[in-house]
Amino acid sequence: MTKYIFVTGGVLSSLGKGITAASVGTLLKHSGLDIGMLKIDPYINVDPGTMSPLEHGEVFVTKDGAETDLDIGNYERFLDSSYLKSSNFTTGQVYSSVIERERAGGYLGQTIQVVPHIVGEIVKRIKEAGEGHDILVVELGGTVGDIEGLPFMEAIRQMKHDDEVEGTFFIHVTLIPYIKAAGELKSKPTQHSVQELRRIGITPQMIIARSENGLPKAFKKKLAMSCDVAQDSVIEALDAKTIYSIPVTFLRQNILKPIAKELELGDINPDMEEWDTLVKKIVQPQGKTIVGFVGKYLELKEAYKSLTESLIHCGAHLDTRVEIAWIDSEEIEEKGAEALLADCDSVLVAGGFGSRGVEGKILAIEYARVNKVPYLGICLGMQLTLVEYARNVLGLEDANSIEFDENTPHPMVYLIDNFLDQSGGQQLRTHKSPMGGTLRLGEYPCDTKEGSIIREAYNGQETILERHRHRYEANPTYREALEKAGMIVTGESNGLIETVEIEGHPWFLGVQFHPEFTSRLQTPNAAILAFVKASIAAE
Repeated sequence: MTKYIFVTGGVLSSLGKGITAASVGTLLKHSGLDIGMLKIDPYINVDPGTMSPLEHGEVFVTKDGAETDLDIGNYERFLDSSYLKSSNFTTGQVYSSVIERERAGGYLGQTIQVVPHIVGEIVKRIKEAGEGHDILVVELGGTVGDIEGLPFMEAIRQMKHDDEVEGTFFIHVTLIPYIKAAGELKSKPTQHSVQELRRIGITPQMIIARSENGLPKAFKKKLAMSCDVAQDSVIEALDAKTIYSIPVTFLRQNILKPIAKELELGDINPDMEEWDTLVKKIVQPQGKTIVGFVGKYLELKEAYKSLTESLIHCGAHLDTRVEIAWIDSEEIEEKGAEALLADCDSVLVAGGFGSRGVEGKILAIEYARVNKVPYLGICLGMQLTLVEYARNVLGLEDANSIEFDENTPHPMVYLIDNFLDQSGGQQLRTHKSPMGGTLRLGEYPCDTKEGSIIREAYNGQETILERHRHRYEANPTYREALEKAGMIVTGESNGLIETVEIEGHPWFLGVQFHPEFTSRLQTPNAAILAFVKASIAAE
């Protein structure tokens, strides 16, 4: 049977529950255990797919095509594993399932209530996510005391007494504020948060204390006594130079000792030598390269979380600090590309939805193409390479994507009526299809062309697997004209154009997929790694 570690948060949000869960999972995996991860989101949306990046940060896509919380990305990057749809669920999904079953007569006329029906559905989903794993680490989104989180709290409380559960361990991540005027650390918010948990019926067995300052021994002892945990179960989580140092920091504080004791895991000793070496190269790298990151969600850089993390992974393996020069594509429209990109060693145009800032991205692509600057275009960044090339090389001045101009006479990017979805079934989509559920999502094969940059990046692999999240596709009608003019299609998936390159350019690659979704600290994505190498070589 599976054992469960539940990670809750107190006092306020954004304390790093996801990094805590991922760090604990990493240490247990490096100890030889099979670890599953689950993020529970109490919001009522069915998934974050239609939420603004400025509202919720990045939408992370799993290999089986689920649009999930960005913490699933943290889990994959830390544990070097691929997780599925079952690794994330929301209040919206829970209620939808229960209502659907009720409408079908599945409850045989019962009155449907939060307890036991909603809570029962939550417990069922947690157990399903735990199947086949030694331990499932469960992160509960939100903060203790939130109204929407109460059914989930009740569910994990009940699991303590479930005969199908071999063991449970509760970790509470909380804030220890430092009051400058008084020169004191304060434990009262944490005490109140733990009291609220106890009122619900949950007693945390470990406190992860987030703080800007180290905790004196006397303070730790006071915190342990007031929260009724062992002193060795109060773990400091101070602000770090990189999130990837957190597992090692936790290990130095013997975080696994109380977990192993409670869950009867025996002596566990994770091998973190390779991890520690990579972390040192992140903190103190030998070299530096500057990537001009052209985007439009710069107010909240979490919208590009997987991409910025992938650059860190590559830097660690190349012993180089990949410095990101954040460039707003709308600002390029005002000032011109050269004024903002001249000091960059390479240019990266990220994905996005909507027309805002598109012309600025096209100007950035033109700059990289004409000046032979290493270029990587991802998703929309690839589609716009077609538009830029059509306008400035083929002479098709009105070329565009129908996403931005439905009446363009030269639709370089268009919306296909039907395609094979991730599970192999036919899916229909039109301009009027609802936003949720009409994207090409998940992992698809891409056949690469011999002698191409993309094949070389993937060490000669003829077929690669990468993840997608987009509605629009490159229009094959213009393929012959593009290739005659020097833009070559070097990757295809079931007849769809996946990657393009430019003859005679030292390093220019547009990819329809999102390579950042498969990048991990220990195994960086091959395309992004090749791009960073090209950036270093261009200095």
